Amino acid sequence: MSTDAPEDGWVWICPMCPGVGAMEPEPCPHCGMALEPADPTAGVEDDGELHDMQRRLRVCVLLAGPLLVWTMGGMSLGLEPSRWIQLLLAAPVVLWGGAPFFARGWASLANGRGNMFTLVALGTGIAFVASLVATLFPDIFPETFRGPDGSPPVYFESAAVIVTLVLLGQVIELRARRRTGDALRALLDHAPARALRIGSDGSEEDVPICHVHVGDRLRVRPGETIPVDGRVVSGSSAVDESMVTGEPIPVAKTDADELVGGTLNGTGALVMEATRVGSETLLSRIAARVAEAQRSRAPAQNLADAVAAWFVPTVVIAAGLALLVWLTLGPEPRLAHGVLAAVAVLIVACPCALGLATPMSITVAMGRGAGAGILFRQADALEALAKADTLVVDKTGTLTEGRPQLTDLITAEGGSENELLRLAASLERSSEHPLADAIVRAAGDRELPLAEAEGFEAHVGQGVSAKVDGHEVVLGSDVFLGSRGLVVDEATAEDLRAAGRTVVHVAIDGSWAGTIAVADPIRQRAGELVSELQERGFRIVMATGDTETTARAIASELGIDEIASSLLPGDKADLVERLRAAGRTVAFAGDGINDAPALAAADVGIALGTGTDVAMEAADVTLIGGDLGGLPRAVRLAEATARNLRQNLLLAFGYNGLAIPIAAGALYPTLGWLLSPMLAAAAMSLSSISVISNALRLRSVQIETS
Repeated sequence: MSTDAPEDGWVWICPMCPGVGAMEPEPCPHCGMALEPADPTAGVEDDGELHDMQRRLRVCVLLAGPLLVWTMGGMSLGLEPSRWIQLLLAAPVVLWGGAPFFARGWASLANGRGNMFTLVALGTGIAFVASLVATLFPDIFPETFRGPDGSPPVYFESAAVIVTLVLLGQVIELRARRRTGDALRALLDHAPARALRIGSDGSEEDVPICHVHVGDRLRVRPGETIPVDGRVVSGSSAVDESMVTGEPIPVAKTDADELVGGTLNGTGALVMEATRVGSETLLSRIAARVAEAQRSRAPAQNLADAVAAWFVPTVVIAAGLALLVWLTLGPEPRLAHGVLAAVAVLIVACPCALGLATPMSITVAMGRGAGAGILFRQADALEALAKADTLVVDKTGTLTEGRPQLTDLITAEGGSENELLRLAASLERSSEHPLADAIVRAAGDRELPLAEAEGFEAHVGQGVSAKVDGHEVVLGSDVFLGSRGLVVDEATAEDLRAAGRTVVHVAIDGSWAGTIAVADPIRQRAGELVSELQERGFRIVMATGDTETTARAIASELGIDEIASSLLPGDKADLVERLRAAGRTVAFAGDGINDAPALAAADVGIALGTGTDVAMEAADVTLIGGDLGGLPRAVRLAEATARNLRQNLLLAFGYNGLAIPIAAGALYPTLGWLLSPMLAAAAMSLSSISVISNALRLRSVQIETS
């Protein structure tokens, strides 16, 4: 393990402890978490720990399950298995299955940094050792510390079950990390593996993408993916940049326009010059930013680790003081009473209630959320969402449907809407115009028969023209039609643009025939959602890669006062970071690859279930099926869970605060009471039951709109 090497040279780093890294995968000596690849997109994978934990979990379940059922069921029926059978079943679970936790617990003590593995190792170790001593040397226990059968109690099933549950948690965590790395690598898979490079003599060569250098000229054929970042040298086309900007309408590209690697070329042919390659491309930088933001966010385990930092030494000191006081002031047999009082302190302080306080509430809340269409990716998302006071929400695909539709069809006096749409769609069927798909779909919805376009001509960024059914049809912007001497209804067009529409005009046989408007429709109930969240005190900011005019129109319709328009993926993350720097607790809601950096940078990221895998892996919360109504449900559940967590921690700490002094013998001088290890185990079970019962109340918490 290295803590002083340059971080850039590490292959594996701790996601939670800055300054800790290594060249090989191993546990972090500070927090006990497994190290993860410094660059999860670089293809560095090691599933050895996951396979090892899964193997240990399978064996432990086979042994601890029957032990728990037999022990608990046998007690009620008077058929409890002998302690030798219990030892036989529990020993492999604790000594082999729990070996990694004992190693991490010891490492945490050696480094002076107590954590949850310290608590697990202490609790299971003391329970197992005390049980082993009671089994091998039962006669050393005084009569007052024996059960009705005359034997001292054993706690084999408690130690075995704790180890098994911790193993289960480790397997879930390791699987989640592996999925995150897979999603980030899938992001980079959008870039093609090869490119068509044009040599200085004009020859063309198909080369691996790693052989492309800055300044190389590349040919991009129709329908191909842009290989690297660059600029257009010649040719024209419309490029689908939705994976970067989030906007569904393709962007017209011609000489000197910028291209982003991984985006999809339309039907035109392009020659481009590479300007950024490898890790410098926008796609690679998005993936790196997601990975960095994910590592910077602390897991819910931090609270337990912070408690363990003082809880562990406090318990050890309390046990030592109990032993010392009994040895100096206690009645005979002083040594036996002192040792057993110390053991009782350590057993009663076994962190079952403390260990269950957070995971039980989280587990029940996650199950409750899943039933309501909300998936929480990690525990701390619940706490962060409960504290959030600002919601930055992506427009396209989140507040809107993400697929443009024809919204307005205005004809010249005496004109036919169907005929105008039929001719326009017949023309656009041969076009790569950004609005073509919406116009053709609208004609299909009306079942209009389309005709062939003869002499089709495309003018990138302006419009298209052709002869359709003997008519000269021209479609495009007002400037394009004006250049042909055609007069359009510009007043109507301005009104449509002010309403957030994208407008094109149609001329037939030399005269303006109508205007077509296309827009991305607002999602159903989006306005109600915004109003409800504002009533709950959220400051809402709409973020979009669209123009300010369109953004203002959508925001006005939804009742949103703050917008941030014309944003690239990095700009959205910067917006989130500025709000956080101003002291806001920020939630970000989005659905696309372009939203991934902001989702990861926010205090809590919320992705729509209909979005991309990368967005959902970068987010902390996923709304199944893209149901925006899940947002307020998620907020209410998070608030209820935060309250439940505080209650459980109070129960756990209250239990330890009362039980530890009693176990040490604090009531003996006045009442003559001693807490035997057997009663300590019963008290420990009672505290766990109280925590579990309180957590289960979350199953019926009301999160629907009243």
